[in-house]
Amino acid sequence: MPVNQTNDLHRAIWEAINGKTKPVGSLGRLEALAAQIASVQQTLTPSAKRCKLTVFAADHGITEAGVSVFPQEVTRQMLGNFLAGGAAANVLAQALGVEFAIVDAGVREPTIEHTELLSRRIGNGTQNSVERPAMSAQQFQRALDAGTTIGGQDDHEVACYGEMGIANTSSASLVAAKLLNLPVAQLAGRGTGLDDSGFARKQRVLTAAARRTPDPLEPAAAMREYGGFETVMLTGAIMGAAASGKLVLVDGFIATVSALAALRLMPEARPNLVFAHRSAETGHTIVLKALDAEPLLDLDMRLGEGTGALLAWPLVRAAAAMLSDMASFESAGVSSHASPTLK
Repeated sequence: MPVNQTNDLHRAIWEAINGKTKPVGSLGRLEALAAQIASVQQTLTPSAKRCKLTVFAADHGITEAGVSVFPQEVTRQMLGNFLAGGAAANVLAQALGVEFAIVDAGVREPTIEHTELLSRRIGNGTQNSVERPAMSAQQFQRALDAGTTIGGQDDHEVACYGEMGIANTSSASLVAAKLLNLPVAQLAGRGTGLDDSGFARKQRVLTAAARRTPDPLEPAAAMREYGGFETVMLTGAIMGAAASGKLVLVDGFIATVSALAALRLMPEARPNLVFAHRSAETGHTIVLKALDAEPLLDLDMRLGEGTGALLAWPLVRAAAAMLSDMASFESAGVSSHASPTLK
């Protein structure tokens, strides 16, 4: 859209918001969220009727270095739990009326055959990134392309993306460190609940892995060296969803690192991203600050799976409804002497 038309739409959106039957600015950040949705959808009557959560699952070779309290087979076990509807993401999605999909991006064999499972397997888990690149250039591109295709599909207005993969906080910490040119020790947290000795071991392992490559790295290189098939696919999904005009609710630490990579590859996606929550993972606040992003919620969560993104969905629905359905002073016949302040 030409700059003049963009400015005209921006002005019209804020005139509409400020003209609603309320004091100017009284709905706080809900107003800015409504303006963002309207801008993405290019309308003064935005819609947020349908949301879909897609969870990408894959295994990480770095697990063998002892960076997680859980063994690698838990990824596959949790994949079965998602398919049975028993995971937190399933329960919250159902409670909030959100559609759900699960993708096998590269869970270690044996594979699961299920009618509800979308198989986009890139490999039998990644390689151990302490010793070698996590994936090949070809595997990276296949994962990115698969995610981009998934993100561009369907006609829901809002997309959430989650991930499941033992050791993926370690992987995300390394990717973020290479993208932000920071010591990985600043970004790595306790993940699934490591005790002090386990956390110290994780820090040593990640520091050794980071030394294997120069600082910083471009996004494709960082993800090839240290990423996971599920998080690269998530990066592509963010890009595909934004390109198709969807609003994207970005989840916690791991999803935000994928968003960081997506924005390095596709900066024009930024207006489509809503950062849902601030997780309890150490590195999340650092990555959010680097993105100049202020999340909607802070609930001390650190589960992943898209659960934090799901909890922001009611706020998106409310913001869109406010702008689309709330009466204006003029339509309601309510007098107002306020002079709207345009944002």
